[in-house]
Amino acid sequence: MHVPVQAIDRDIWRDGVASEGARLIPEETPLALTYNGGTYAVMMGTPQNLEDFAVGFSLDEGIVKSVDDIKSLEMVRLDDGIELRMWLASDDAGRISERRRQIAGPTGCGICGIDSIAEAVRPAAVVPQGQIFTPQQIMTAMQAISPLQSINMQTRAVHAAAFWSPANGIAALREDVGRHNALDKLAGSLARSRADTNSGMVLLTSRVSVEMVQKTAAIGAPVMVAVSAPTALAVRTAEAAGITLIAIARGDGFEIFTHHGRVAAHRASEIIDVVA
Repeated sequence: MHVPVQAIDRDIWRDGVASEGARLIPEETPLALTYNGGTYAVMMGTPQNLEDFAVGFSLDEGIVKSVDDIKSLEMVRLDDGIELRMWLASDDAGRISERRRQIAGPTGCGICGIDSIAEAVRPAAVVPQGQIFTPQQIMTAMQAISPLQSINMQTRAVHAAAFWSPANGIAALREDVGRHNALDKLAGSLARSRADTNSGMVLLTSRVSVEMVQKTAAIGAPVMVAVSAPTALAVRTAEAAGITLIAIARGDGFEIFTHHGRVAAHRASEIIDVVA
């Protein structure tokens, strides 16, 4: 049975004292994504919210343009992994034959197996303007993530991707051992719920690489906020995509790298907390 968390016995040596006991750690499972009977990719990930993962991966990879293009989705549990079987319309099936990569991707690998440099650094979709956020809203959003990370509270070993809006707070949050998988799961959840992604921010508990920007652009969110630093290519990609990239978000503030105009130009102490 595939469960997201396992209790594993281990010996402990700490502060000069030996002991033993169980520790909760996240599961890692091969996830095969198949379309119209053919395997497109095999990724390693946490076996939870897999329907969201299948839909989000399909959208973020450009395999489908809408959740409605997936005519059926079946999750098949195998002895050594899980197969996510999807059937698409004929037009989408033709697109797959051009981009099929049949890879085994390491945990959270975002672009493994892509066979050209141009595909790896493909331009991201350009997002709409969206709205302006205050520094207090950004910090409030990031502080709301931790209490909702159920797997990470047990294991301290998984990433999270979340979507926050002024109207709803954290509308969706997904976890995975792979940061790219967590974002794909979030994308699938938002697409399946028909969420207005232009009204909020994507929040990440990881660093920001170019694939994370590409996936956020595919989601359509105008702002992304991460706890760690971005790569230089991620900054250039976010600039071209019209995304406000905020990183190194801590309890005392954050750093804005692109499209600063979506963050209200006031000191946090002067801003009325519109969330309260």
